[in-house]
Amino acid sequence: MPISQSFLPEFDQEMANTRKTLERVPDGKFGWKPHDKSGTMGWLAAHVATLPGWIPITFGQDSLDVNPPGGPSFQLPKIENRAGLLAIFDKNVSEARKTLVAASDEQMMKPWTLLSGGNTIFTIPKVGVLRSFVLNHLIHHRAQLTVYLRLNDVPVPALYGPSADEGGF
Repeated sequence: MPISQSFLPEFDQEMANTRKTLERVPDGKFGWKPHDKSGTMGWLAAHVATLPGWIPITFGQDSLDVNPPGGPSFQLPKIENRAGLLAIFDKNVSEARKTLVAASDEQMMKPWTLLSGGNTIFTIPKVGVLRSFVLNHLIHHRAQLTVYLRLNDVPVPALYGPSADEGGF
């Protein structure tokens, strides 16, 4: 079985769980944050919504400099409300899934480099970028987002089992 085919069921499950979480982000709380050192709920939700978009980026090039010398730094898009959040998430998931379906094992194993200011942060096979930099990273921030929801008395969706707000499967 090709690597991409073995990855798709997990991708689909995690994207469904992520969408359930993003659907709960209240429009009136995009500027809320739990601490001065924390990002806002809107920033965090936008980060989660855009992470699947790193899959086409990863397979479309062999490196990315998020702060290129002499060029603009990577910026998250300004998303103002839940509808915009879900629209960009759905677009990113669709493009990411198409990219995964088309990816060969050879492409999966090709090295990819993340740079900042021309300095290498890491170089790993593209399949490692999918697993760590995209999927695990997304799950980590989605979990943070569920805490933000809880702190705002927004029901937390059941993701891997029941939540305190939603019963069984």
